[in-house]
Amino acid sequence: MAPLLWPVGRVWGVLAAIAVLGGCTPSQPIALPTGLNSRYNDEQPALSGNGRFMALVSNRNGSRSLLMFDLQRRQFIDLPHLNRRDAIAEQPSLSYTGRYLVYLASDYARPEVELYDRATGQVQILTQGYRGWVRSPHISPDGRFVVFESGRRGQWDVEIFDRGPGVELDLPDGRPVPPPIVAN
Repeated sequence: MAPLLWPVGRVWGVLAAIAVLGGCTPSQPIALPTGLNSRYNDEQPALSGNGRFMALVSNRNGSRSLLMFDLQRRQFIDLPHLNRRDAIAEQPSLSYTGRYLVYLASDYARPEVELYDRATGQVQILTQGYRGWVRSPHISPDGRFVVFESGRRGQWDVEIFDRGPGVELDLPDGRPVPPPIVAN
């Protein structure tokens, strides 16, 4: 079953600023120094909906990588299977509790929108085989929808990717998803 994509028109971006954060103690050895604002380039920050996690792009591991920082515990979070040496990852976006991370990855010259599920450690390419360039992906707080800019019509338009009604949603209190209402 192919994903649903809906063109919804042109959108102007909004730039959010993140406050300067102090040092931290990482849960895994990343690189020294361990503070967020160090001699390394830490850029493109994105906050989870609940404000606990921050995703960012950094060159701490010798190449541009996506990292996640727990603002409550003040430590980096391990993201197994996310960063690959043969791909450039950028423009992260987080769901409400940070379970889902959407980002742009380029490994074969053309960027793809990818989704990382922290619960399973799996990466899913959302725009594989998609015609046209993509940029600026963002995920809905519940993790069901991903919006991105598309150049497939020769101009930048906005499209919505619906991951489907069966996706496990990122809900703040972990309550089960109610069954869909079916009209007779």
